[in-house]
Amino acid sequence: MASPTSLMKRLLLGRPFRSDRLKHTLLPKRIALPVFASDALSSVAYAPDEILLTLSIAGASTLLVSPWVGLAVAVVMLTVVASYRQNVHAYPSGGGDYEVASVNLGPRFGVAVASALLVDYVLTVAVSTASGVANLGSVVPWVATHKVAIAIIAIAVLTALNLRGIRESGSAFAIPTYGFMIVMIGMILTGFFKIFILGDDLRAPSAGLHIEAEQANLNAWAMAFLLLRTFSSGCAALTGVEAISNGVPAFKEPKSKNAATTLLLLGSISITMLLGIILLARKTGLQYVEDPSRQIIAGPANYVQKTVTTQLGETVFGNGSIMLYVVAVITALILFLAANTAFNGFPVLGSILAQDRYLPRQLHTRGDRLAFSNGIILLALAAMILIVGFNGEVTRLIQLYIVGVFVSFTLSQAGMIRHWNRLLRTVRDKGTRARMIRSRTINIIGLSMTSAVLVVVLITKFLLGAYIAIIAMIVIYFLMVGIKKHYDTVARELTPSEDRPVLPSRNHAVVLVSKVHRPTLRAVAYAQATRPDSLTALTVNVDDHDTRNLQAEWERRGIPAPLTVVDSPYREITRPILDFVRSKRRDSPRDVVTVFIPEYVVGRWWEHLLHNQSALRLKGRLLFEPGVMVTSVPWQLSSIDDVDIAKLDAAFTRGPQRGPRRTPETPAE
Repeated sequence: MASPTSLMKRLLLGRPFRSDRLKHTLLPKRIALPVFASDALSSVAYAPDEILLTLSIAGASTLLVSPWVGLAVAVVMLTVVASYRQNVHAYPSGGGDYEVASVNLGPRFGVAVASALLVDYVLTVAVSTASGVANLGSVVPWVATHKVAIAIIAIAVLTALNLRGIRESGSAFAIPTYGFMIVMIGMILTGFFKIFILGDDLRAPSAGLHIEAEQANLNAWAMAFLLLRTFSSGCAALTGVEAISNGVPAFKEPKSKNAATTLLLLGSISITMLLGIILLARKTGLQYVEDPSRQIIAGPANYVQKTVTTQLGETVFGNGSIMLYVVAVITALILFLAANTAFNGFPVLGSILAQDRYLPRQLHTRGDRLAFSNGIILLALAAMILIVGFNGEVTRLIQLYIVGVFVSFTLSQAGMIRHWNRLLRTVRDKGTRARMIRSRTINIIGLSMTSAVLVVVLITKFLLGAYIAIIAMIVIYFLMVGIKKHYDTVARELTPSEDRPVLPSRNHAVVLVSKVHRPTLRAVAYAQATRPDSLTALTVNVDDHDTRNLQAEWERRGIPAPLTVVDSPYREITRPILDFVRSKRRDSPRDVVTVFIPEYVVGRWWEHLLHNQSALRLKGRLLFEPGVMVTSVPWQLSSIDDVDIAKLDAAFTRGPQRGPRRTPETPAE
């Protein structure tokens, strides 16, 4: 009978997939777009908020420049999309920016890119879910008062969906993602139709509010700094573009072509929605501020500021209309699902880093559903910690955002330029050289723009919270370097030499005895079967009466192994045994001591709690002793009859990730 844990796992995740079904999980373009592009598409739901919020610091008049800031962000996005189309053709293996930087700039630059991307993926999940809760809270006040709990629940649901497999999660997310595109573009077109064709005077709910500038009469330098800060906040719209280059292996053939096409669709739709929302906000006089309680003068009592998309939905479709709630719900849903981009990018990158020995090897293995389960769970836990630590506040979280992604953008473009330079030195065909020069030019333009944006982001956001992200990147960088160094050291130690192994001089067998029962007799018999040079049965005297009874029973049965008793005045078991084992090797370091431990094998989970665990601690200590071998001699209790052995064996043999193992337990001493 399957355990409750296994039943729950099957219920949530579904039946395991065979390894040869990996092709079944590959994505066509129509599914790949919502899987990999939902982050960048959804950023139009909060990037306009951040642009207007930052400009409001200097007063309502400054909001007039928002379309120009949006246009600058759109130009950068167009350039980055064009640049990454070169990346997916040149490096389709899925390493993305990490592979580009490692191959062309060196391993340390690759690790720097990887650390930046890992931080950015975690922030993507945190920011997207927090923003989704904020949008939903605009129309459902109860959500706003429980935003942290709801954000954590949303991350947990996304985790479960992604653990079911990439294709299954993509199919689940396709409808809301396409629904968001239709609703947003429909709202923009309806608004412009009413304004320019019907001549309606659409005014946003916040259009008549009077905003007091937090910093009035800014000089030219201060205004320039504010505009740069606004631009850096708006560049949050570019997050998620790099995920497609990391996810090329998940596309159906031809992989590079399909990934490049998806990138182009992503850029076109995102730019259209971003500029459309900002222009419609300006035409309707929409205002959005950082601190409504302080900046809004003579406003309505208990004024609650709604997000930009919610205000536009109310303006275009009317207050209380069904479409207003559709806009709010679909926006919140796409923001929740935007985290799916990170759930697909982070585990793949983690797997590649683990294969290169920069992260623990557990991140390289696929789970039952052929998804990188360990990476998915790690990402979810890290995002939940951020949500709790920053109380689910989008404005606080977004200050940490986009630093990492622009670090990877910049180093990736530099790596691509070196890639084209190296190829141009060897290629002589004029047509091929012309295509390479064109691609290099695109990457040069991309490098100049992304590096400029990175400098702006560092200058304008460092003290606002970006320093936290930078510290996290540095910590992860040195952590990965340390893991790599450890794995390399272990590999060197385990590499066999050309010398023939030296056989041990003698093998001393030691059987641990707590009682004279079947497990002990089996352990003694098995030890004899190994034909050791010496055989000793060892017990620790912690109670004189029990020890005398044990000796008497041992002699009565005539067991063919001398029983040695070591005293323990303080009733400690581990140290006397360790001292005895060490004494066996003290005179001859080439001798080997094999310790045989009789153990129970139990079938019920609660039985693990009822048996003495002292021998487990002893085994842990013996593993550190040189020249000591530890052998477990199992004795199966009748409770294992309740275990479905056929299913357990199947769990051992199916798929790349093993099922639960039966854990041997030590008999009571």
